[in-house]
Amino acid sequence: MTPDALTGGFSDAPVQSAHAFRASLEAMARPGSLHTLTGAIPPAPLSVAAGVLVLTLCDGTTPVHLAGAHDCAPLRDWITFHTGAPLVGAAQAAFAIGTWDALQPVSRFAIGQPDYPDRSATLLVECATLSATGPRLHGPGINGTAQLSLPETAAFIANRAQFPLGFDCFFTAGAHVAGLPRSTIVEAL
Repeated sequence: MTPDALTGGFSDAPVQSAHAFRASLEAMARPGSLHTLTGAIPPAPLSVAAGVLVLTLCDGTTPVHLAGAHDCAPLRDWITFHTGAPLVGAAQAAFAIGTWDALQPVSRFAIGQPDYPDRSATLLVECATLSATGPRLHGPGINGTAQLSLPETAAFIANRAQFPLGFDCFFTAGAHVAGLPRSTIVEAL
């Protein structure tokens, strides 16, 4: 374990994780809305927002998969030290972290079972930028329509077609996060 793994966590974990949990709930409840997460300084290539989500949502019982460049020693050590989360293959992951390209094919992640749709994966998709532009979204939690700069639309249209099964997504860029639950309807561009 590197000494850097011991730094970058919350300085006031109860308060910071409560604020982050509230922001993550708002992001999922209001798909396409942008929220700011701060309080962690994770190792590269993990963004601040993704680091805060990991510290808030993961623990020793939460299997995490790291994809692509995110599967590196500094990040593995940091997650292990701060959360105790086991690092696993894609099929066993409750959370998967990486860029959209690195997470492909998304069909390898759990989508739940008819009697247990909650046994699905949540993808933490790292983006270069995140904005309220792009494909139109509508459905639960959206007043009218919203927009979000998604990396593509086909995968999210196919994911919605499996509802109530499917994966959920958090998109992160810097300190910003947006949620896209499987219940959201994404319109093709």
